[in-house]
Amino acid sequence: MLAQLPPALQNLQLPLRLRLWDGHEFNLGPTPSVTIVVKDPQMVTQFTHPSLDALGAAFVEGKLELEGSISDVIRVCDEWSHALLGDMDSQPVRTTHDKETDASAISYHYDLSNAFYQLWLDSDMAYSCAYFETGSETLEQAQQAKFRHLCRKLRLQPGEYLLDVGCGWGGLARYAAREFGAKVFGITLSKEQLALARERVTAEGLDDLVELQLLDYRDLPQDGRFDKVVSVGMFEHVGHENLSEYCKTLFGAVKEGGLVMNHGITAKHTDGRPVGRGAGDFIGKYVFPNGELPHLSMISAEISEAGLEIVDVESLRLHYARTLDHWSEHLEDNLEAAGKLVPEQALRIWRLYLAGCAYAFAKGWINLHQILAVKAHPDGSHELPWTRDDIYTP
Repeated sequence: MLAQLPPALQNLQLPLRLRLWDGHEFNLGPTPSVTIVVKDPQMVTQFTHPSLDALGAAFVEGKLELEGSISDVIRVCDEWSHALLGDMDSQPVRTTHDKETDASAISYHYDLSNAFYQLWLDSDMAYSCAYFETGSETLEQAQQAKFRHLCRKLRLQPGEYLLDVGCGWGGLARYAAREFGAKVFGITLSKEQLALARERVTAEGLDDLVELQLLDYRDLPQDGRFDKVVSVGMFEHVGHENLSEYCKTLFGAVKEGGLVMNHGITAKHTDGRPVGRGAGDFIGKYVFPNGELPHLSMISAEISEAGLEIVDVESLRLHYARTLDHWSEHLEDNLEAAGKLVPEQALRIWRLYLAGCAYAFAKGWINLHQILAVKAHPDGSHELPWTRDDIYTP
């Protein structure tokens, strides 16, 4: 039995209670809003060095149980970690990204269960940052606004050929075809996503306009056949070493005068090292194997070196924090149903992941940038308007 708290845990003044395996309790501050139930006695020795990846792993592996709202759990554990560890970032990680490895990583994350994702995403299953035009929109409204925002930025016109790289469950592809009259070619590495996306294309009568395939971006045609290119929430899987090839591939796919939109998560630090006292390491181990986030400057440099001219950049960091809040709340409201669809360990991972990412975006540990680029004509000209007014005018 533990007679008293280790000295490092005393006087922290956190709204946190530790309940031990034998029923004894220790409050780390007044009016605890979060209780950590310690199942494994060996965990106590780690409480003086509470990195977020270690705490997260202990919960995933059943060594800890959590009581309190998941958002409070994330906040309090970060305060605990910061009080004892300070600002501790991980070292930059570089991993190999070949076709087989990337396909396996995508399958691990996205082929979990379509029904599971349906529990907490919007009806179109847009698994990327929504766009809150006033801040008061529902998730459904904000995801439709995101689709509209992307299509307007691309100045998408009826009959144009749009490439959707990493098309997911096909929400954007169907929207672009249905609302803007575009012809869309979408690719994904997830068999589960592809199957459901194709079903929805057929159900909406869009087979003549939307074609979806299981295809690696490195196998895209390089004959400039597409009028516009959009990539949403995909380049996080590319890897730092392959960013150059990725950007060159998009350049080769789009015609002269065409536009390329890259929408994705970016790192806080210019070298891409994870932040959050192990939070990034937890995501790399349990959520996104081989995922790597480049800084805005890194992806911008590669886009430019590939021959594309960046014409517009927009940060949607707080939009993603709100999006993730919606996702996390929806999952928490459907825990019983979720538990019937995925293994217990997977559900524990996703509870921490969604709430933790909402916290990370709100704190500025990571960002989300939409980068619009043009493949100018040989004489340097392009057809973009002189201002952004048309993006915001119906």
